[in-house]
Amino acid sequence: MPEGDTVWRTAHRLHTALAGRVLTRSDLRVPRFATSDLTGRAVLDVTPRGKHLLTRFEEGLTLHSHLRMDGSWRVFATGERWSGGPAHQIRAILGNAENTAVGYRLPVLELIRTADEQNVVGHLGPDLLGPDWDPAEAVRRLTADPARSLGEALLDQRNLAGIGNVYKSELVFLAAVTPWLPVGELAPGVPERLVATAHRLLEANKDRPDRRTTTTRHPAHHLYVYGREHRPCLRCGASVRRAELGDRVTYWCPGCQKGPTR
Repeated sequence: MPEGDTVWRTAHRLHTALAGRVLTRSDLRVPRFATSDLTGRAVLDVTPRGKHLLTRFEEGLTLHSHLRMDGSWRVFATGERWSGGPAHQIRAILGNAENTAVGYRLPVLELIRTADEQNVVGHLGPDLLGPDWDPAEAVRRLTADPARSLGEALLDQRNLAGIGNVYKSELVFLAAVTPWLPVGELAPGVPERLVATAHRLLEANKDRPDRRTTTTRHPAHHLYVYGREHRPCLRCGASVRRAELGDRVTYWCPGCQKGPTR
């Protein structure tokens, strides 16, 4: 599931394949930008911002994309057969003499002026994997609405940029509270530990595809609760549960996590 660590790795692959090279192929397959041609422009860099990707070109243009649930960017050597989905799911093609980047099922794809990037990412909170990471500001934003549930506050990208449903479920488990607990009821020091743990986990996972939040080396136990409905908790053995939290699902352990339930 594309969360901050996945987006960071995607940006790194795209930057390695495209940055510093001139495009020899450009195809944006969305109606608004179908006639836009970036051929002949050099790619300056590919930068992640939370769950957003900013591909910057010379002459002040940026291609803004977001993966959401099932979008992806794939990189292929020139001449290599593409794989990632059927052709009708391709939304963008950026190619140079050595590599071709293909964007599949991208729900957000827009060409903007680089000077206007703040219009699409300026609302985001501190980026857990960005150079602007500020734990104190992240804690301030996370706790700004004491009545809001912790699960919803963690998912709000205006608080911390990069947390999705997987990390939300895992972080709340590690805090030993339920995702419905109001932020204002967290014990002193817990918000700071939550923010520090989120940063540590995303940093640890950004360079590896097998996302892990547990300390066990068991190959089937990468996560404590996410996706483990009806299976025993790795810590206490209770059956992990699943329920709705807003418009998303959440997983929690009724044995390890204290607080209100749905």
